[in-house]
Amino acid sequence: MKLIDKVKTFTEAREVEATGLYPYFRPIDSEQDTVVTIHGKEVLMLGSNNYLGLTNHPEVKKAAQDAVEKFGTGCAGSRFLNGTLSIHLELEEKLAEFMKKEAVLLYSTGFQVNQGVISPLIGRNDTILCDKLDHASIIDGCRLSFGKTVKFEHNDMDSLHEALTNRCNNSGCKLIVVDGVFSMEGDIAKLPDIVKLAEEFQAEIMVDDAHSIGVLGPEGEGTAAHFGLNDKVDLIMGTFSKSLASIGGFIAGNEDFIHFLKHNSRALIFSASPPPASVGSVLKALEIIKREPERREKLWENTNRLHKGLRELGFDTKNAETPIIPVLVGDNLKVFKMCRKLQDEGVFVNPVVSPGVPPGDQLIRLSLMSTHTFKQIDFALSKMEQAGREVGVI
Repeated sequence: MKLIDKVKTFTEAREVEATGLYPYFRPIDSEQDTVVTIHGKEVLMLGSNNYLGLTNHPEVKKAAQDAVEKFGTGCAGSRFLNGTLSIHLELEEKLAEFMKKEAVLLYSTGFQVNQGVISPLIGRNDTILCDKLDHASIIDGCRLSFGKTVKFEHNDMDSLHEALTNRCNNSGCKLIVVDGVFSMEGDIAKLPDIVKLAEEFQAEIMVDDAHSIGVLGPEGEGTAAHFGLNDKVDLIMGTFSKSLASIGGFIAGNEDFIHFLKHNSRALIFSASPPPASVGSVLKALEIIKREPERREKLWENTNRLHKGLRELGFDTKNAETPIIPVLVGDNLKVFKMCRKLQDEGVFVNPVVSPGVPPGDQLIRLSLMSTHTFKQIDFALSKMEQAGREVGVI
């Protein structure tokens, strides 16, 4: 069989396209705001990770423009060779201060961080313990390593204890890797319990805070700060594509970890460095996050309002406790129908279907911004009720 013959056997997406319910790659013709334009129609955006509403902030856009004026549009090389700019070092220093860690290393994408950190750290005698619902980039990082990967049941500390007791290579290192906020479930890792187990079994901890930076913690520093456990977490990963209004990522930790990764992380050494505009915008977004805590406060007010409204309507939002709110639907076709009905009624949501989730767990994923108004949330609730009843979810 040729590769072209193999790819032609993938027909699932074309079958959905034929029904007129295909919900992916929808082109947006406007800024990523609370309201976006799709095919000339204004639609309320409830599917963005722009939690603090900073992608359109005039200061953030100006900072990106200023960085381009000073440094150009790209770096023309990797950080390892010619691609390190003074603006990269400035951001690393400010992020390390913000995260209360010794050092930070920037990567070009958040996905690259997890691939580029896990794979070089974990050797043949080592074990990675990861939550079954960890992000795909963590899973790929585990696959690229030479160590053993052990998955434990989602947020299940008995399952993690069993894995640490019976399924690790005790002659090597042990690294527990979890999402701080799980990107589909919207729940928070049980970090206090994980820390206790890590101490008992002499394991180290890495937290993916992609959806936690700007959302959790006294100043938006993430999950470890939220629980007051910053000094108990060895590595904290973050992305720029959510609250920090850009693209890229970072790893924060002990300076020895960062020094090792600078010289052993293939995803860093063999990738072009983050472009100046992205770095400049993150610097300004970080400044605004520290300066305007009211953005985070409003995000949680919006979150509580939408949570309460959905549950009162009879929707199952699983164990969600953050601005990511899953609405359980339980069937692929119903998810596609509900997504289409909502868009037709002026609300953009994200579909999550099998095989991305187990059969029966298919859902609509909602996510909030601090810049949403209560009026917009109430509008969304009315449309969710209408679509949910039409599809038979409530």
